[in-house]
Amino acid sequence: MDIFLEILKYILPALVVLGATYVVLSKQLANEADRRNFELRKLNVNQITPVRLRAYERLTLLLERTKPEAMLLRLNLSNLSNFDLQTQLLKTIRDEFDHNMGQQIYISPEAWTLVMNARESLMRLVNGSAAQVQPSDSAMQLAQSLIQTYAATETTPTEIALNFLKQEVKLM
Repeated sequence: MDIFLEILKYILPALVVLGATYVVLSKQLANEADRRNFELRKLNVNQITPVRLRAYERLTLLLERTKPEAMLLRLNLSNLSNFDLQTQLLKTIRDEFDHNMGQQIYISPEAWTLVMNARESLMRLVNGSAAQVQPSDSAMQLAQSLIQTYAATETTPTEIALNFLKQEVKLM
């Protein structure tokens, strides 16, 4: 029995020290892992934030460039027929959106849905306005119809998308 107590005098403190060492080292390793994860996230945020901001800027520019008045100002309407103007406007809308398709990975799905809704709305506006004018009319008639219809809309999908993009940037 004395031998057992003698062995227990040495083993018990050693087990306590081993347990304390295990607890301290496991907490230290967990803290180190948390610190590394924080540093990685911080580095990731520092690199991805500028890219995301550029995506929001490009989509804002896209929406501004595809407003009817902006598109019409860039075209020479004097030699165009209604059909030619309609074709050029639809091509401009498609090209602008196709060029910025990759930006969707940097914005929220809701924002991308609003941008796509703006695109579809613009294409419907162009086609609807083209259907309202006579084929023999000048391209200026189509341009006027587009601008009047767009201006008569209280809140356009383009404005909704622009406002949503601005709100998301403020939350970043």
